Amino acid sequence: MISNPHFQLAWRGLSVALLSLSLSACFNLTVVHQTTENNARAKAESVSTEVRQALAPTGVFRVGVYPGSPTSWVKDPKTGESVGIALDLGKGMAKRLNVPVQVVEFDRVAQVLDALKDGKVDMTFTNATAVRAKDMDFTEPLVRLELGYLVIGASPLTSLNDIDQAGMRVGVSQGSSSQGVLTQRFKLAKVVPAESLAQAQILLNSKQIDAFATNKGILFEMSDALPGSRVLTGRWGLENLAIAIPKGREAGRSFVENFAKEVSRSGELDKALQRSGLRGTARD
Repeated sequence: MISNPHFQLAWRGLSVALLSLSLSACFNLTVVHQTTENNARAKAESVSTEVRQALAPTGVFRVGVYPGSPTSWVKDPKTGESVGIALDLGKGMAKRLNVPVQVVEFDRVAQVLDALKDGKVDMTFTNATAVRAKDMDFTEPLVRLELGYLVIGASPLTSLNDIDQAGMRVGVSQGSSSQGVLTQRFKLAKVVPAESLAQAQILLNSKQIDAFATNKGILFEMSDALPGSRVLTGRWGLENLAIAIPKGREAGRSFVENFAKEVSRSGELDKALQRSGLRGTARD
């Protein structure tokens, strides 16, 4: 062992300095962690009673979803976990409002929209159209999705130009924006409403419809469950998806708009997109 007193003194000084730095780093990490928690808590506590009452009038934040769409609610095939953009954003809003969340499930999007219109749910994530804006309030669009067609493997259809022909039957979700648009757009093809996405798959498999039309996020999910089926290349339109809340909740509008901006800026929306497995987003 080195007995030089000057060396021992220097070594003790270095040890004390290293220990001090280590303790300081631990303290700083603790402070950062506590600060993050305190900020989150402060945000929840800073929401006024008026805002909370406007957006969650029952004391529970009710999120409307329907199965089969990554923008709403699907099951992760690997984990079995419930995922979806409406689901994740709804949970995020409830956390910031500091109220419990309740996920309310429906068979199809039209039922979700009816429930939102009637104030039976407090929020969903859906296509922001001018017609729907008469019955609900939207944030700025957060996601743009291509609209397309799904056909089964034996179908002779290869192009979007093949669709609007005499005798062609195109399925849509009953009450969807696709139903409204295509009913007006088609000159020859017939629009066939389906009560649910599950029924749409049955109609395709049994050849009661020749194609199914909706956003590609849903179409790719359906295609995964229909071996040999394919989503046609190209798009016939776009959906601009946004957070929707019932009309008459003016006291909470600013909160919802700020929440939408925050999740886009912070990366929370990107994480929800990844978790949902959403495909078919517009690149232009």
